Amino acid sequence: MGTMVNQLMFAQDNRDRIHAVENSFGPSGKPLYAPDRVLIGEGRLMKMSRRGPQPKVFFLFNDVLVYGSIILNGRWYKKQKIIPLEESQLEDLEDGIKMRNQWLIRTPRKSFYVSAASYEEKRAWIEHIVDCRSSLLQSSGCRPGSHFANTWIPDQASAVCMRCSDRFTVTQRRHHCRKCGFVVCGACSKKRAVIRHIHPTKCLRVCTLCHSSLSTTTTTTEAPEVSRVNGGSTEKIGSDEDEVDGLSEEEEAEEQMENHDPGKWMNSQMDSWSTYVYFKPEHTQSQT
Repeated sequence: MGTMVNQLMFAQDNRDRIHAVENSFGPSGKPLYAPDRVLIGEGRLMKMSRRGPQPKVFFLFNDVLVYGSIILNGRWYKKQKIIPLEESQLEDLEDGIKMRNQWLIRTPRKSFYVSAASYEEKRAWIEHIVDCRSSLLQSSGCRPGSHFANTWIPDQASAVCMRCSDRFTVTQRRHHCRKCGFVVCGACSKKRAVIRHIHPTKCLRVCTLCHSSLSTTTTTTEAPEVSRVNGGSTEKIGSDEDEVDGLSEEEEAEEQMENHDPGKWMNSQMDSWSTYVYFKPEHTQSQT
């Protein structure tokens, strides 16, 4: 009897927590409640982007990982992203001089670095994500993902095209191949191709080597040069991070403005951390 009461109490608490997460994203967020879904833990991690490390809120469920941008350092979030755990892969990374407690999260559409406030929190996040993914694959019969997006080489990592070795200048702009992530020049990235695990229909910029390795049935086009209008003048962009590959403006900002330079982790961001909260869902198995 006591066990049943505990399970009912846990089920109600779990529903309340999930609805609270839904509400925190406002009307723009997708519904998150499902009968078998359990909220495992939540907290803030630093996510590397083109603008440097940005604090993001992460919610780990037994089947998905959800994250979003923080509004006004409060408990309101936007730009909700949902990662099915069976499509994810983690890669542990050692500490460097300027980067600590970091690891890589790989997904089909994008791969990115995150960092935790402490080694203990990093281990907890990784352990719980791996455990949830393993349990999900065993219980649901889902097939694990096999194709993952490569992280982009940072602009500053190369002064020359990583395909033809031509030097970048004000007019010789940097671009990124969406398949391999290399920094390449315009001449070496004129083609576009469908990379189905990133986007099933949109043509994305690829370098010459990746283009030749893709299936001959893949749709390809020439990649146009991109300019930015600033006031009454038009100027070339030093890198193509802002160019549109057929995604919405919000998706473009989130999917393609990633720099993934772990060397930019700064200790001054520590005030943006919050402790990882683990809900110890002992009744997870009874829920599924």
